[in-house]
Amino acid sequence: MAAKAPVAVVAASVVPNAKPSAYPEPFYSRVLGRQKRQLGDVFGLTHFGVNLTRLAPGAISALRHTHSAQDEFIYIIEGEPVLVTDAGETPLKPGMCAGFKAASGDAHHLINRTAREVVYLEVGDRGVPDDVAYPDDDIRGTHDTAGKRIFLHKDGRPFD
Repeated sequence: MAAKAPVAVVAASVVPNAKPSAYPEPFYSRVLGRQKRQLGDVFGLTHFGVNLTRLAPGAISALRHTHSAQDEFIYIIEGEPVLVTDAGETPLKPGMCAGFKAASGDAHHLINRTAREVVYLEVGDRGVPDDVAYPDDDIRGTHDTAGKRIFLHKDGRPFD
């Protein structure tokens, strides 16, 4: 029998992911300053995910990317990251939020260019399998025949 989900938790007490990313090298090293706590998983949420994410000074949230089938939303709690999208750069501060509609093609990520940590909530749906495009890098995210997320070069070759 599965353990019953808690009614409430202190978000900062949720154990962070052991690895900052599933990206293969050379991309994995680029997000080493990111720490995610998967809050939605604590409650057994299956339709959407919620992450409490921290970016160390100089860190990025992800490679700049866009989703084919999943919406994303971020809400800044602490710090002042820069949101980079196809439209350019937008400085953010606590209380600001941004959303990214699935299949919009607007690639995005956050950069922490300050000496202070950035903390934000990241919310995304977990619906249909989703392809992820990374316009600045030779990588793409897709799924194998079993539905597991995999990363390939843009020409379809697997990473070694």
